[in-house]
Formats: sequence, structure tokens, C-alpha cells
Amino acid sequence: MKYVVCFICLFHFTLALKAQNCNCDDNFRFLVEKIKKNYIGYADKVDSSNQLQFEKFTDSLQQVASLSSSYKCLGLMREWLSFFKDKHIDFGMDFSKLSPDSVRIFFANEEKTTWTENTFKSYLQQNNTTLDSIEGIWNYGMYEIGIVKDLTKKKVEFIGFVIKADSVRWMPQQIKFKISKVDNQYKTIYFSGGDHSINYPNLVTQKDLLDFGFFGKWKRGEKKTKTVSPAKISVPELISSFKVLDEQTSLLTLASFDIKYKRSIDSLIDGNKDNLAHTKHLIIDVRDNPGGTTSCFEKLIPYLYTNPIHIDGGIVLATEDNIRDCYEKDYSLSSTATKKKIQENNKKLRAHLGELYYLYKPETIKLSKRLKNPERISILINGNTASSGEYFILRAEQSKKVTLFGQNTAGMVDYGEIAITHTPCSIFTLIYPVAKSLHAIKRPLDNIGIAPNISIPESEKDWINFVRSYKNN
Repeated sequence: MKYVVCFICLFHFTLALKAQNCNCDDNFRFLVEKIKKNYIGYADKVDSSNQLQFEKFTDSLQQVASLSSSYKCLGLMREWLSFFKDKHIDFGMDFSKLSPDSVRIFFANEEKTTWTENTFKSYLQQNNTTLDSIEGIWNYGMYEIGIVKDLTKKKVEFIGFVIKADSVRWMPQQIKFKISKVDNQYKTIYFSGGDHSINYPNLVTQKDLLDFGFFGKWKRGEKKTKTVSPAKISVPELISSFKVLDEQTSLLTLASFDIKYKRSIDSLIDGNKDNLAHTKHLIIDVRDNPGGTTSCFEKLIPYLYTNPIHIDGGIVLATEDNIRDCYEKDYSLSSTATKKKIQENNKKLRAHLGELYYLYKPETIKLSKRLKNPERISILINGNTASSGEYFILRAEQSKKVTLFGQNTAGMVDYGEIAITHTPCSIFTLIYPVAKSLHAIKRPLDNIGIAPNISIPESEKDWINFVRSYKNN
């Protein structure tokens, strides 16, 4: 009976793909032409120095695509897009286009381990005095993961495999990530995202916490809720917060600048006006802030302002695809004024169809007064401070109050304003940027990021305390 059920699932999955054009060769050609025509960074990334290499690379993958299934096509598309080294480019799956059974079948061939929940728990009990400190059960969101030493490797490596997840995109025994250990330091070998995309986040370890940045802060121990309904899967909220640390110091944590958090961030700042007015030293933590919209930090500008703040302009590649898939989307959470501005921009872009249009003129923020407090502002940044998170830093670093602490940001600020589209096989989703900031000409930050004034070493566990101690010194 089991085999009959599997056959029926596979049959429906095949029908779902045949109902649309999921031929890998056709979809790969579509992707190549879409990016060549519409990606704002294409001319910067492909030039006379690497044109031949790029063409050979593209042709070789095209040949593989002509013989590949839809499952293999996902990896091929991602491999081709990796040539551009643009973190605003993403290629994934629209799971709403497939039934749960179809998703399971699509990822059925992902790498697995032979460990099961029972054999792993027995291993932990039998070896509890000799386990490595990272071995054990960890959880985050819908996941419960087992981390165990990989005895097939000569070097010290660990696999993180699924014990419990949604049982749709991720099934028990599938390998979620791999970690290496060198000189008592743990590093990510790779980390598979929710859609099985391969990523390489930095890993910060503490006694009962594994911090993968964008990919979550994993806590030691089993999940309190043992089962997860696919219908209830949700991304953990990135909530900002304000905390008074002592009589002179306050901490403002800005977890995300997604437009859905604008109202709560505005309320957080307005609600702490009195605290800000009496804070001599404000620490702003934008580590792991993935960005969103610059409107989320507008209310914070007066507190860091000391002198006029320059904002570079930007250009947009005004193709039909880019206008439709970026600027004519439904931005339901935007304010009335923002929606009106978007409509005005659409008209300008359509009037300059096919051009690199200078949509955003440079501007300068000038305020009538400088606030006494905070007297000093320390901003924490790291390799996961990205996109609009970096735009905040570009404004803030112009203030004489501000010192940047930490590590270089993500380097996702040269190209932005993303278009979202589907390939002929509508289960695949392509995201790419259509605009370029003019700062990229005089100060390119692509894959470099914004450097801190004061570096914090990776070995430092408590960055907040580091900044407070540095202040005292």
C-alpha cells in the first residue's frame, strides 16, 4: 500500500509540472535572458575581462540543463546566478504552487544521515562524558536538530540533521548544516535554508546558543512543541527593543527594517523620548538586521544628527519587466504618501522605457538643531547587517556623535529595489535588483561592506560589554 501511495504522489507531482513548462533547458534559457536584459548590475559584473569565461560557464550549464530534471534545475540556476556575487539576487521556490506531497517528492533526494531520533538519543546517553560541547539536540522555530560528530571525516566535523521539522520541506534525517572545528573554533561549512538553498553564514557559539545570524539563534534542548502543522509554519518575528542599561547608557536593538515593523519602531522611539533625552551614551545594535525600507529609521535621524547628511542618488534600469515586477507591485503596508510617490515614479520610468534613468537625485538632510543627548552613539554592525540596514549606517556614519563597532557589513547596498518574478515553471521564483546607488561609483561596497571604526574580534562573545568597556577606557 505504501508503494501505491508514493506512486500516486509522484503521479500528481508530475502532472503539476506538466501543466506548466518545467523543462529545465527552457527555464535556464529564460533565466539567462531575463538577467541579461533586466539586472542592473549585469554590465558591471560581465565585462571584457571575464566575458569569455562567463560565456563558457553559461554554455556549460546550459548543456547540463538540457539533460536535467526540475529538481536538478534548481541547483543549476543557483549555480549560474552565483557568478554575479550579488546577495540581492535569489532563486527559490514558491511552495504555494505545490501540494505538501509534491514538495516532499521534490526534495526527496536531499542528503540524509543514517541517524534516527532513537539511535541519536542512545548515542548521547552512552557517551555523555565524552561528547563534544556542540553535540546534542538544538532547536529554532519549527526545527529540532541533532548535532553529531561525523566519524567519516579525518578532520573534526559535525552534521546537523533534522529530528523534527514541518515534514514537508524538511524531513527527519535530512542534513540541515555542517560545521567544522579548528583550534576550538567552530565554523559553518554550509547551511541549508528553508528552501534548501546553500548558504555560508558566520557562526558564533556560546554555551547554550548557536548564532547563525540570518538563519537563527539556535538553543540547546528539545522543542517544547513536538509537532508542527505545515499550515502554522511562520518566520520568527524580528522585534526591536529599547533597554536602559545604567544611568548614562541605553541600548536600542533594531532587528529589522521590514516595512511591517515601521509602526512598532516609530512607537518604540516615540515611547522612549524621555529616556533618549537623558541618555549620554546610546548603543544601537543593528547586527543581523536584513534591511527593508529606509522609512523605518527616519525618526532616529534627529538623535544622531550633528551636521548635514548627504544621500547619494540612484539610477534604475527602466525595462518593462522591472517596472511591472518591482514598481507596480501592491505595496499595501506603505503610507498614502509613499504610494503616491511610487505612482509618480512609475510614470517617470515609463516615460524613459529602455533607459538607465536617473530616478533618485542626491539630497541633503538639514535639521534646524542638534540634540544635546545622546552625546555619543555606538553602533554595532556585522556581516549580516544588510541592505537598508547598511543605508542606515551610510547616514549615521556622517554624524560626529557616531562610532561604528564590530565587523564589515554584508555589502548589499550598491544594488537594490528588487523585482520578483516567476520562470515559465511557476514553482521557481527569481529575485534581482533593478536600481543602483550612485555611491557605488565613488565608493563601491558590493561584497565588501562598510568597515567599522573599531573592530571587534570574532572571539569576543559579549559585544555590548565590549562597547561599554571601551567607553570607559
